[in-house]
Amino acid sequence: MAATQIQNPETAPMPDRRGQVPADGAPADGAPGSDAFAGGEAGGGALAGGAPADRAPAGRIPGGRASVDRRPDLAGTLRPLAIDIGIPLGTYYLLRDAFGVSLWLSLALSSIGPAVRSIAGLVADRRLNLLAVLMLAVNLAGIGISFLTGDPRAMIAKDSVVSSVIAFAILGSVMLRRPLMSAGLKPYMTRGKAERIAAWDRLSMASARFRRLELAFSTIWGLALLAECSARLVGAYTLPVTTMVWLGTVMTLGSIGVAIVAGGAAAGPIQKMIDAEAAAS
Repeated sequence: MAATQIQNPETAPMPDRRGQVPADGAPADGAPGSDAFAGGEAGGGALAGGAPADRAPAGRIPGGRASVDRRPDLAGTLRPLAIDIGIPLGTYYLLRDAFGVSLWLSLALSSIGPAVRSIAGLVADRRLNLLAVLMLAVNLAGIGISFLTGDPRAMIAKDSVVSSVIAFAILGSVMLRRPLMSAGLKPYMTRGKAERIAAWDRLSMASARFRRLELAFSTIWGLALLAECSARLVGAYTLPVTTMVWLGTVMTLGSIGVAIVAGGAAAGPIQKMIDAEAAAS
């Protein structure tokens, strides 16, 4: 029997697709080292399975970059509230309580930011920044009533002036068809999610019912604060001073609670419309 020649499997020629062994050890079609299979460390070819070497797997961005961050921009949504209301209030309390600045001067200095924002918005965009205007109006009212001293009833009644300024500002924004309370409702309803923010914007532009609900929500808040203002003013001159010292706070909290509950009649449908619009997009 003829001796069988044993070949090293690593060096033995590979049969091509037709079962034939190429001459001179040339690589067969589809074998490692051929142009059709070159890739990876060989460079410039295709990966196994036909995927180009310079193309990243699905779901990955070429060049090793991380995928685009789609996290909700909640901070961006709340930024107007922080700039127009949070910073002025923080400045006021910091100046008055931490540095001992007088009441009227603290209010005056904390009004600079809202005043600049109001003027800049009017000049640049030809539109009023309602949140900044509201904060400025409240501060100016506070400066005016800060000079009321001596009469304890007048000191109690002065808080109703601030509430009335806010109430009339909200109701005025409703008349201008630019509901002020939407600035606070929108972040709560959209939760900073891009698809919900886009849904709000589309509905606010295209849906008459959505706009009516926005106006209704601000109207409810304006009327609740106006009622609190009137009750506080009446109580300041009809009830004992010692009673109004604690009852004034109860009135404020009560009006806010009423506004939240009653405002649900508008906020509930608004949320449902946003849910439906975001799901459909």
